[in-house]
Amino acid sequence: MNILATDVGGTSVKILATGQKEPRKFPSGPTLDPKTMVQQVKQLAQGWEYDVVSIGIPAPFLLGHMVLNPHNLGPGWTAFDFTAAFGCPVKLMNDAAMQALGSYKKGKMMFLGFGTGLGAAFVIDGVAESRELAHLPYKESTYEDYVGRKALERFGKKKWRKNVKIMVTRLIEDLNPDDVVIGGGNAKKLKKLPKGCRLGANANAFIGGFRLWNNAKNLSTHNGDEGSRRTAKKKRGART
Repeated sequence: MNILATDVGGTSVKILATGQKEPRKFPSGPTLDPKTMVQQVKQLAQGWEYDVVSIGIPAPFLLGHMVLNPHNLGPGWTAFDFTAAFGCPVKLMNDAAMQALGSYKKGKMMFLGFGTGLGAAFVIDGVAESRELAHLPYKESTYEDYVGRKALERFGKKKWRKNVKIMVTRLIEDLNPDDVVIGGGNAKKLKKLPKGCRLGANANAFIGGFRLWNNAKNLSTHNGDEGSRRTAKKKRGART
């Protein structure tokens, strides 16, 4: 089975298919809607063979369902039929959870992704689930307002690094994970990782996208199976 892994971010959309070595990408941004995203992915993936698609989206998920539109993208994501648009089975999950899944080794792992915003996820015994930590109250606003891309631009690297260290240390003390992975595009801007952390890689999002299908039996219902839900719905309708 050939898989097309799609990592949708607030700055760019990156894709990689089974057997390919170099990802391809195009800009995203606050006006990107799902229809445009699918059209551009299909165009960008020309020449690649794929049977199924996995998509990481920077939005909240609950038991495999996207419950809100992405904060940093355009509208229309929650009701969009990705399976129909791609013409093949599609699995959806939170983008941080997808990268976390690709970074996972064992035990209870916490993933924190520093990019346009703050992505967070846990993987426990091979099951990945996103956690909306970005908008938890912190000082005068939220965590994301102190460690996201806008915070980096506003505070500068030195203060931003200090904020990251304080936040990560606090989360480790409160949540007590066995393993902590720091990822996202801005992770490379940290001079030194907080104690007890290891550096992830954006490429792990593709590994997570592949694992969504290859390790499906271990992922339970915490990851969205767009194709299976649509197919089941059609079968129920046919019986009524």
